[in-house]
Amino acid sequence: MSDQDALTPRVFLVRHGETEWAKLGRCTGITEIELTPEGTTQVSSAAALLVGAGKLLDPSRLAHIFVSPRRRARRTFELLMGSPSPGVTDWEQRVTYTEDIAEWDYGDYEGLTDGEIRRLRTERGLDGEREWNIWRDGCEGGESMQQVSKRLDRLILQIREIHSRYMNGAKPVDVLLVAHGLVLRCFVKRWLGLSVDSPFNMMMAPGAVTVLSYKKNNISEPAIHIGIALPTSEESGKR
Repeated sequence: MSDQDALTPRVFLVRHGETEWAKLGRCTGITEIELTPEGTTQVSSAAALLVGAGKLLDPSRLAHIFVSPRRRARRTFELLMGSPSPGVTDWEQRVTYTEDIAEWDYGDYEGLTDGEIRRLRTERGLDGEREWNIWRDGCEGGESMQQVSKRLDRLILQIREIHSRYMNGAKPVDVLLVAHGLVLRCFVKRWLGLSVDSPFNMMMAPGAVTVLSYKKNNISEPAIHIGIALPTSEESGKR
């Protein structure tokens, strides 16, 4: 990890582990569903490799954690972070469970696959001129692009307030988000100042970790790490 990376506040995005509906490609918004055994393993393996003192996601460097209140996200958070590290105080005060980072509300499309949604819409005479696109068109009975953007922008503002006073690295103020695949990809777009329906293709596997930050320690230049160096053993020893 470079000196620049060590100084600049970061945001870690973690998608919850695999569920049966995620495995089948079913839209899972408000439905409460458990992680599969494979999903539990995904998160536990990531935690062993990436979480801990001197590792990429160091609990002592976290100023705040935002977690979706859905059961699959809460369980992922528990598996990822485990018990607070020694020396980490006020742990419970650092965690907020918030609907701002809950999955997109799929409304009438809850539990359906992409193919099923398109067939349903075709049968109802919709999408004659252009194909349905959730990023642009939202979900009937659920959320629109504008509604999702509004709540994510509210959360981004909170995070920027946490980061703004310590952009020079005087105090570690990393932030962790534990949530869902679609809404986290929306979050990346809004973090970069892009519209949710911008053509920016992304993939995020269950249990995956994404890192956001800023260029040149400048809060006006939000950025995404398309690749990040892991801390060396030497750097780990210094912490």
